[in-house]
Amino acid sequence: MADTPVPPNNTDTPKGLALAVTAYVLWGFLPLYMKALSHVGPIEIVSHRVIWSVPVAGLLLVVLGRTRDLKAALMNPKMLAMACLTATLISVNWAIYIWAIANDRALDAALGYYINPLFSIALGAVLLREPLTKTQLVAVAIAALGVLVLIIETGSLPWPALGLMVTWGFYAFFKRSLPIGANQGFLLEVLILLIPALMYVTWLGVQGTGNFGVVASDTLLLGAAGVVTAVPLLVYANGAKLVRLSTMGILQYIAPTMIFITAITVFGEQIDRGRMIAFPLIWTALVVYSIPMIRQMRAQA
Repeated sequence: MADTPVPPNNTDTPKGLALAVTAYVLWGFLPLYMKALSHVGPIEIVSHRVIWSVPVAGLLLVVLGRTRDLKAALMNPKMLAMACLTATLISVNWAIYIWAIANDRALDAALGYYINPLFSIALGAVLLREPLTKTQLVAVAIAALGVLVLIIETGSLPWPALGLMVTWGFYAFFKRSLPIGANQGFLLEVLILLIPALMYVTWLGVQGTGNFGVVASDTLLLGAAGVVTAVPLLVYANGAKLVRLSTMGILQYIAPTMIFITAITVFGEQIDRGRMIAFPLIWTALVVYSIPMIRQMRAQA
């Protein structure tokens, strides 16, 4: 998974499609892993995701011979500051997601990732002053209506969904400003988080409240957090460079759809009246949003 330049004609490559689909399918299965650790605190799981991602991502860079780029990034204060921001956003995103799965809010997690592409459009319009097409405006308005219905029906904010949407949206936004390869950028982020993660896990161990090394199954699952975390992210980052942005826009629905199905069929979460109205509205918004991309893909094909 070497850092590969975007194809000059901006086409979908077979390798890029395979990598992108693989990443989203892996993320779709992630709730099953997180549910098995639902008795472990979110911060402890995030800490282990950071700790065990370092050797996985580090080994990949050594194999690719790209460690020099990482050293240069560590010596660049501006790049380091941006990496600290993206590292904070991704760690908060992980913590919210883990909490949602553990507390039977997987449907909210699916909702958050469904809304995310529409939030990214709104973010670009506000922060980058990117003009919105009529289709995009309609899609964003329908999605906002879906969230409003959910708030009115439940009487509270669906904060896990909104939290995931905001943290991942801003993470992707600021990640664009990080002038470093995908693999190096991920390792830089987990290296920044490594010291606080180690301190927290050590503190839990001293207090006798940690789960690592106590029960074999928990130790194995926490030890696998590096592979579970790093592999999909690295596969996604490399796949995204080899397919068109419009293609990634369609493929990104794979993961929340798998999460939605898992929440209902495996976790037994119920769809109340608010969700029965909100989810169809969100899906309608995504259809409206996707139609121009599908037309563009057909025209280019």
